[in-house]
Parts: sequence; C-alpha cells; structure tokens
Amino acid sequence: MNTLNIIPYPLKSDRQEGFFHLLPDTVITVETTTRGLGEYLAQQLRPSTGFPFDIQDAAQGKQPTNCILLVSESFPQTSEDGSYSLSVDSDNILIKAPTGIGVFYGIQTLLQLLPGEIGRQEPLPEKNWEIPQLTIEDNPRFSWRGMHLDVGRHFMPKAFIKTYIDLMARYKMNIFHWHLTDDQGWRIESRQHPKLTEISAWRTENGKSYGGYYSQDDVREIVEYAQERYITVVPEIEMPGHSLAVLAAYPELSCTGGPFEVPTTWGVFDDVFCAGNENAFTFLEHVLTEVFDLFPGPYIHIGGDECPKTRWKNCPKCQERIRQEGLKDEKELQSFFIQRIGRFLAEHDKHLVGWDEILEGGLAPDATVMSWRGVQGGITAAKLGHPVVMTPESHCYFDHYQSSDFLNEPKAFEGHVLPLETVYAFEPVPAELPPEMARYVLGAQGNVWTEYIPDSKQAEYMILPRMCALAEVVWSATHHRELKPFLARLADHYAYFDAVGLRYRHHEQR
Repeated sequence: MNTLNIIPYPLKSDRQEGFFHLLPDTVITVETTTRGLGEYLAQQLRPSTGFPFDIQDAAQGKQPTNCILLVSESFPQTSEDGSYSLSVDSDNILIKAPTGIGVFYGIQTLLQLLPGEIGRQEPLPEKNWEIPQLTIEDNPRFSWRGMHLDVGRHFMPKAFIKTYIDLMARYKMNIFHWHLTDDQGWRIESRQHPKLTEISAWRTENGKSYGGYYSQDDVREIVEYAQERYITVVPEIEMPGHSLAVLAAYPELSCTGGPFEVPTTWGVFDDVFCAGNENAFTFLEHVLTEVFDLFPGPYIHIGGDECPKTRWKNCPKCQERIRQEGLKDEKELQSFFIQRIGRFLAEHDKHLVGWDEILEGGLAPDATVMSWRGVQGGITAAKLGHPVVMTPESHCYFDHYQSSDFLNEPKAFEGHVLPLETVYAFEPVPAELPPEMARYVLGAQGNVWTEYIPDSKQAEYMILPRMCALAEVVWSATHHRELKPFLARLADHYAYFDAVGLRYRHHEQR
C-alpha cells in the first residue's frame, strides 16, 4: 500500500483498498460536544469543493452513511490528551476522541488526506475529492509543540498572525510563543501606560516612523482564534534586558535616566530596567496585570536573556539592592529580579517561562526554562526538577539560512545555516539526561527572530517547510523518524502551500 502523506506521521495506520468520495450531499454529523468542530470542518471544506456540508445531529441508534461523523467520548487508549482515531470506509468517515482537541487533530489528519487543492478559496467543480480507506490511531509524543514569532523587530499584521496559527494547527502544534516586546519595539496596547504605544511602538527608519502595535481587541481576537484551534498563546514581555523601547518612553525606569530612543539596529544594549528601582517593578506589575486579562493561558514568558550588568554595576540603587538583599553579585541580582516577578506571576496563577539565562544566580521556583544556547541549560534545569522546553539555536532557529547558498537565499542571521535535514534530526530529550529526568522535557519549539525578516512573505519562506520537520519531531514516535520517507511525504504538501498562496522553500532547491 502507498504511504500516507501525513505530517506529522501517525502512531498507527492501516491503509486499505478503496476510497470515500466527498459528494454534494455529504453531511457532517455531530454531537452536542462536537458541533463547533463540525462547523470548523465545514468551513475548511466548502470553499474549494463548493459543497454545502450540512451539519446534522447524530441520531441515536441510526447508522449514518455518506457522512463525516465527529464523536468525542472515551475509547480504549491510554495516552495523553490529543489522542484520536480516524476510520474511513466507502460509506462514511468516523473521527473519535476522548476530548475535543483529539477530534480537532483527527480533522487535521483528514484534511491532509485530501488533495492539496483543498486549501483553495474558489470551487474546483471537476475535482475528484477522494479520501483513502484506512484506520489510524494517533497521539502526540510531547505536550509542548511550539512555534515562536518575534514581532518586536518587525511588526507583523494581524492577518498573518492568523495564517501562522492556521499553519500551526494544520501540523498539530499547540503553543504559539508571541514575542511582543524587544529593544526595537513594543507591540501590545497598554491602557495604563499609553506612552508604550505612542512612543515605544515606533522607531524612525529612513526619516519615517516605522512600527505598529496590536490593540487589546486585536489581542483578544487572536487569542480566541488560537483557542478555537486548540493553541495556547504564550506572550513574552521582555525583562530586565531587551527593554530599550520601554525606556525610550519611560527613561526613569532605567539606571541612568536617559534620554533614549527606540533603536534601529540589532544587538544587545547596556540600558535595562533598574533592578534597584521600585518604580520599575510597579510598572511591570501594572503591565503584567493587563497581560493577564488578555491571555488566559497558564504561561507568561518574561525573557530574562542577554541582560548586561554594566549599568547595574555602576548604579547606586542596584548596588544598594544587592546590599539590602544580601546578594553576592549582579548575577544574583538578576535572579532576585526574576524571582520577584515569578512570585507576582504565581500570585495570579501564572507560570513563569524564561530563556536559559534565568539559571544564572539561581532559578525562580516553578520556572520553566527554554534552552536556546544548546541543550545544556535544559539538562541543568531538568536535573533541578524544572520543566524544560528545548529550542537550541543549532536545530530550532528558523531565522538562520536554509542553505549555504547565501547569494540566492534571503538575508538571514550572520551566515548561520539550518537546513531542513538538521531540524528533522533533532531529538528533544538529550542522551545524557538520565531517563528519570526525561519527563521534565515538555517538548520543543521553533523560533523565528525577525531582525532580517521584514515582512510576512519572507517569514513564510523561513518557516516552510522547516516547521513541518519540527512538527514531526515533537509529535511522532521516534520509530517513524526516517528522513527519506519524510521528504517523500513533504513533497505532497507543496500543493497545499500553493493553493493557500504561501511562500516556501522547496526541499530539493539547491
């Protein structure tokens, strides 16, 4: 039998002879718990097929025919949330799962079994919409299957954020890490601190104001859009470093008092939040309180990376804080800063996430560590009993070049190369981590930093098809991880990218 061109590849699959054909009178049959999912499926199928896909309630005891049946109830499978079964015969299709998220993932698999043209927004009246007869049982390997997007360096429009979320959903990824603030821009409306959108959201480039921000209504809309696709949005509010855009609006929160401008160059800047200034903590608590209201998920990412200690070493307030708290040095001052913010988050039932620099000087209780400078930070955190997300630059930074043919690739980060094959070879659980510690590895994440990605079309090119490779890494069982079959399956997905109008790099491109 032919291999199923599904990414990520399911745990168990059995292909049979024959097909189910979508027809003008095919219906979607739902229970009360799956009606919203039925509407979602119909919305995906109607534009390209031109068929109505009426939604009907399941009739108890009646065997449906020529329908797609969505069932959310317990069935024999002991796996984490997200498991589902899919069966297709000539009469009907059944997607069955313990929870709505499993039904949703079954829908994504079903959509991938259709020709890629299913992504078109115009009807194809002559198209034969057939789905192979089969049975599938499936569940994810990791609970954190993430994609990150930096909108601080270059603002990305709301429509693209939704496209990004749709791509994540198609490949069963479930964490959208939204990097909303950095030195070069603040991208989220604060009603308590309006200068963040009046000043911090904009910089001057070529004599013109450049930037943008998301209103609180925009954020709510995007969060709801993600929730409907079973994706948790994790906002990142950078501190204590990467905060120069904030200091341009509120220089009194720095060690020196400024003045500052929102920078137009990349890199690491010495001016950061003053760790000895109570007003800095008051400001951050105000901002985070607004963030809590917008993001109902359990995680808040506070950055914590690349914070120079230059200003702190020469700041009387910071040095006094070190003395008052009995700290040894500026590294412990950073730990004090992170732990204080961590306590504030905990008081509001939120979990702190930070880059692996938050290990310096001692971890905050309950902190989740994102290991980006290799995997060693993740190993250290796991051995301390802390949750870990592996996102090493060597395998997960999609701002790096996709090949060494630099002249024929879009400008990327400092000549670093991350080909598709390297992403696919990534193993999130390091071999040197003792087996009893492996449970602390929640999963992995692809990062898209945008210093050299000025617009959404280039962002599409940088993530596709590397996102597909990482999706399989974090979902599929390791025995399905073979590069050659993956590349063969991947080729079938380009038709979908074309139908949707996405820019991507073909894996055979040299």
